[in-house]
Amino acid sequence: MISVRAGEKLDCFQIERLVARSGMASIFQGIDTRTGKMVAIKIPHPEMECDPVFFDRFKREEEIGLRLDHPGVMKVIANEQRSDLYMVMEWAPGRLLRSILSERGKLSPDRAIDITAQICRALEYIHSKGIVHRDLKPENIMVDDDDQIKIIDFGIAGDHAARRITFTKLTDAMGTPDYISPEQVKGERGDPRSDIYSAGVMLYEMLTGRTPFTGNNAFVVMNDRLLNAPLPPRVANPELSEQLQEVLYRALEREPRYRYQTARAFANDLEHLDEVVVEDRPELRNWKRRRSPLARRIALYVALALVPIVIFALLLYVARHA
Repeated sequence: MISVRAGEKLDCFQIERLVARSGMASIFQGIDTRTGKMVAIKIPHPEMECDPVFFDRFKREEEIGLRLDHPGVMKVIANEQRSDLYMVMEWAPGRLLRSILSERGKLSPDRAIDITAQICRALEYIHSKGIVHRDLKPENIMVDDDDQIKIIDFGIAGDHAARRITFTKLTDAMGTPDYISPEQVKGERGDPRSDIYSAGVMLYEMLTGRTPFTGNNAFVVMNDRLLNAPLPPRVANPELSEQLQEVLYRALEREPRYRYQTARAFANDLEHLDEVVVEDRPELRNWKRRRSPLARRIALYVALALVPIVIFALLLYVARHA
């Protein structure tokens, strides 16, 4: 088990400082003493190393990272001299998109479009390698001072070339409730169109300062996504164009077959908004009508209660007319 602090050495890496800490791992800034280059080192917390599910997830993230080489994706660095369980990645200066949104609330349309188009181009590459991220969210997007992005954290990514991992926690298996697609809410594994939905949610949040669906807990949010239409983007932010609103609706379609089928198509529309044809959408007229699982259950119970009454009425009618 590894436990390091700033100033210590780990194999051929000099640990400089702790830069992030989550429930499962810590990320340190370090220096590769062989090259003098700055790197990021992800080290699991000692208690996590004995968890077989986490171990599989950590190894999956590393294996996928070694296969990917794109400017919009955090690069994992091969390290054959490793003496323990940790991962070395390129050092990417910048901040998480979540930090930017927390500070600014929302972004200008031009900036949000540029960031999302970059995310889509990176997704286009990722998907071409048979990989689905499955957990896209502002916490997994790095943005540097020039607004260049990198997608990070492939811990629960789907990989067509690898065996499927079974997760024990709902959020681990499905991603983050605010950003996962409707099909993931239903328990499906998801495909590239699921990542497109998540990118659409992030664009919506960048443009409006809120996510399309909100609620008191994760299950309320997820059920709302399955039953209702989101607040129209131009209601949340009147500065948005009709064309940009149309692009958001195409990315956030509940049914994958109606959604953008590729990240490239999503990016192309963002980059050529003047060519986007605005559709007459029912979602713009009926978004205030809200359905809930409770209402559906009540309707079901009422229908079941009416069954014996209807049967009795039919029998009575037949008896009187026999």
